[in-house]
Amino acid sequence: MAGKVLHAGTLFLFLSLVMTGCAGVTPLSHNVVVKRAQMHMGTLVTITAVASDLEAGHKAIQAGFNEIKRLERLLSTWIPESELSQVNAESGRRPVTVSRETLDLVAQSMEIARLTEGGFNIAVGPAVDAWSITEQQRIPSDEELQRLKVLVDVAAIQIDMTGQTIFLPHKGMKIDVGGIGKGYTADRAAEEMKKAGAQGGVVALSGDIKTFGALPDAAGFPVGIKHPRKEGAVIAVIDLQNEAISTAGDYERFFERDGVRYHHILDPQTLRPARSCQSVTVIGKEGVLVDGLDTGIFVLGPERGMALIERLAGVEAVIINDQGTMILSSGLRSRLRAP
Repeated sequence: MAGKVLHAGTLFLFLSLVMTGCAGVTPLSHNVVVKRAQMHMGTLVTITAVASDLEAGHKAIQAGFNEIKRLERLLSTWIPESELSQVNAESGRRPVTVSRETLDLVAQSMEIARLTEGGFNIAVGPAVDAWSITEQQRIPSDEELQRLKVLVDVAAIQIDMTGQTIFLPHKGMKIDVGGIGKGYTADRAAEEMKKAGAQGGVVALSGDIKTFGALPDAAGFPVGIKHPRKEGAVIAVIDLQNEAISTAGDYERFFERDGVRYHHILDPQTLRPARSCQSVTVIGKEGVLVDGLDTGIFVLGPERGMALIERLAGVEAVIINDQGTMILSSGLRSRLRAP
């Protein structure tokens, strides 16, 4: 499908839109396609709505942005008053009562940690801070990383579903849902758009894209998967319909020293950058699942990661290994096309 290429983090969203500033409207068949972009959750968020008319499209987009802003206030650790910031501030002291959304996301994060054998870990934040990939670009010593082990034990997180509390038993522990929160938020924003009357749409938060319905006169929403070593290049395109896609890569936040690339996706076992993949893209029905799985599979590596994908119903993946070879799950071989 020919169209303007819109960069969405580690993915490319292909939509035929007439762009005007940060908003676009394109009439297609009997519907209109409306697009707007705003800054939220530390990234550019783009929402596209397919609706019966212009008013309905803008209403659906606003509903999506409102939900994103609401969840950001609950989940962002960059906001001191957020629920997760309060949980982190009370680590080693007491449980904190949280909303059902925060509890649900942390519970789902723990389940994905189990599925990926600990490869995905929302407690790894203290180690990420020690590396300071984008700021200080330091390489922690083995002794420093060993001291952090007790603080990154995801199994130590205590969730009380009845009392609706979360407790971090060790002072200095902290939860960071940056590796799964955007997918969860995209899911919720898409649901609000449907309630507001959108017949189809896309919520794109950096490298996490959630779609529902389809473009008029199209099979779905075409999304391109970025080449992990060639800036601006796309390795393949896939049409998504009622699906989400998420990519984890070693090229978004990294530094190089003495010919070695140090990036932000840490192996929770070693607390050092995982080395067996360049990128992992996961496609499935739920943004929250694919967002967590891409990081976990990046850590697991191509063989164990693809074995997990093949066991999960309705989930597919594209893995680029450390040599740059593309590995596809069985359900994707007939769906990918050249850009």
